[in-house]
Amino acid sequence: MLGAAGWLLAPHAQARAGAAPDDGWPPHAPVPGGVARLSLGPAATRPVARSGDAPVLVLGDAIEWTALVGIPLAARPGEAEITVADTRGGPPRRVAYRIAPKRYVEQRLQVAPGTVDLSPANQARYERERAHLASVMATFTEPLPQFLRMRVPVPGRRSSSFGLRRVFNGQARNPHSGMDIAAPTGTPVHAPLAGRVIDTGDYFFNGNTVWLDHGGGLLTMFCHLSAIDVKPGDALQPGDRFCAVGATGRVTGPHLHWSVMLNRAMVDPALFMGA
Repeated sequence: MLGAAGWLLAPHAQARAGAAPDDGWPPHAPVPGGVARLSLGPAATRPVARSGDAPVLVLGDAIEWTALVGIPLAARPGEAEITVADTRGGPPRRVAYRIAPKRYVEQRLQVAPGTVDLSPANQARYERERAHLASVMATFTEPLPQFLRMRVPVPGRRSSSFGLRRVFNGQARNPHSGMDIAAPTGTPVHAPLAGRVIDTGDYFFNGNTVWLDHGGGLLTMFCHLSAIDVKPGDALQPGDRFCAVGATGRVTGPHLHWSVMLNRAMVDPALFMGA
């Protein structure tokens, strides 16, 4: 079906909106911080799709392939697109979809002044860390994930949900890009999905941190840890303990910050938890 601009619109995408998938995939949620499920139709081999310059996770089979597109929190509502490579060497086709608006609530926090107004030394450290983490977030590996439904990595109360508009000491900052789960320092954290450790470190804002790669550009990040029990290259199975809750970095108390990234966009972890 062609849209007004002549783009190929993904069939069935709107019909799936709000429906609970029976395949363990995140539901179709085309909003900032959500995931769009876009049908790419049949093909003998897995299509290669991109959102901007980021490769997109494509799952399915020769009967129907589906692109699972992470939508950045900063995305503007309206028309968006991915591109799908032509296996015969022609120009890529464009698959359009519409991003719906979503309003997130606001949270005001008081933290140590030095973690909001950075000193020159801390600003330089943050810039170094940001450059390193950009390479971590660009990870896209195979094999692709066999399962997408995640288990909650630690029991506890959700102390801060994804997408909150955060105001630190009266100064607005980027929306909250993960889910915070309150738990005592030392509480074991378990892998939500099979994956491989691709980065560990002590970062200015995030404190002690672990990144897991689940394949196909699906990554998870765990922050503010009191202990890290793994190293890059270690393989984890769902439920494996690999770190512990803490209060390192910019925090107001012990908790786990858990982020999920898809095609380099932070998305709502709740979409991967099922009912």
